[in-house]
Amino acid sequence: MTSLVIMKCEGKESVNDGGDDTGEPFVPPINFANVEDRIYRSGFPQPSNFPFLETLQLRSVINLCPEPYPRENLEFLRAHKIQLFQFGIDGTREPSVDVLRNSINEALKFLIDVRNHPVLIHCKRGKHRTGCVVGSLRKLQNWCLSSVLEEYKHYAGVKSRDTDLKFLETYDVRYLRECLQTIICQYHGYGSKKRRLLSGEEVTHKSQITSFRSSTEVRFYNHTTIDATPFTRENLSRG
Repeated sequence: MTSLVIMKCEGKESVNDGGDDTGEPFVPPINFANVEDRIYRSGFPQPSNFPFLETLQLRSVINLCPEPYPRENLEFLRAHKIQLFQFGIDGTREPSVDVLRNSINEALKFLIDVRNHPVLIHCKRGKHRTGCVVGSLRKLQNWCLSSVLEEYKHYAGVKSRDTDLKFLETYDVRYLRECLQTIICQYHGYGSKKRRLLSGEEVTHKSQITSFRSSTEVRFYNHTTIDATPFTRENLSRG
């Protein structure tokens, strides 16, 4: 069963002191990469990666591992007022197609909401679970299948799984488009300060996301949390 745990932090402030006071070089997490502007992927962050993560000024972290988040990581998130969204996908065995699809659909609803950006999505090694989420995002962006699979293979390397590739080949984004009904986030020049939320009546709905860098409308679905701060439209609003 997939669980969702959300740690909600208020009053996010920018954190970037311009460098490591110890003089040590910044070390990114394993398999770290930029997916889109203000969207990142990686393997599980270690304490040695925290100074690097500070430079990203993260607002959210999406964790695809089912295990409890390490205390050191939680303390880092709290200290920097970073939200944690956790979707437990078992990495010790290949999950069923239904479990994987449902978990990915839920994770994508948080990943594409601009109010959660900058966001880091990660699993243990940043290969299979993260690769499936990013690959599904690419299909939502209308990437051609060959490019979707090539990106997955690039990060999975020799550990590429045929079941993951098959999943990405057959993943149907129509369900996700139908689910993203409650809130529409419209990007006015993605990454600019002109972001604003619009109700469904104020915009013309578009059927797909083609790029996060252009003016794009994204529907966002409210999810009920488990053992976490109530997740509502009001307490997500950041002005």
